[in-house]
Amino acid sequence: MAVSDFVKDENGAVTVDWVVLTAGVVGLNMVLLFAPAREALVDLMTEIGVTMGIVGEVMQESNNLGNG
Repeated sequence: MAVSDFVKDENGAVTVDWVVLTAGVVGLNMVLLFAPAREALVDLMTEIGVTMGIVGEVMQESNNLGNG
């Protein structure tokens, strides 16, 4: 009896619909807004990685000089 009452109850169904619809709209906007910036973000992250690699090498050389 309680299960059938729960299945028939439609309270909150509109809220669920709005949440799903809003999530879809936000997700689509994120894809559309960030797609053009993707190439620039990849380039920026690559440059950061290269810079961090250079800094790591300099720190390693500095440690080697201090220990030698």
